[in-house]
Amino acid sequence: QVQLVESGGGLVQAGGSLRLSCAVSGSIGTINVMGWYRQAPGKQRELVATITKGGSTRYADSVSAKGRFTISRGSAKNTVSLQMNSLKVEDSADYYCKLEVTDWDTRDRSYWGQGTQVTVSS
Repeated sequence: QVQLVESGGGLVQAGGSLRLSCAVSGSIGTINVMGWYRQAPGKQRELVATITKGGSTRYADSVSAKGRFTISRGSAKNTVSLQMNSLKVEDSADYYCKLEVTDWDTRDRSYWGQGTQVTVSS
């Protein structure tokens, strides 16, 4: 069974930094895209950043992530991190790791982690 476990959330003051990590376990085929999403109370879940198996990254303009956040994959390729700098109060949300894979049965699937809470105080 595939599991995604996020860590690194917490409480930080505005302007501070946090590093989120997501570790993937279980039998999976090919990881095509790893990404971070977030959901604030009363709002829809939104994209923060993604990274492909080839290393291409994408940052959501809507969260002003580019320049503040950096997504990266671990050397083992089954971990993904999100370095968040210059955090703002509006970055407060539950952050979720998402995996898009082509499984051993050649089907494309998505997997989500359970989320980690980030709270930025003013």
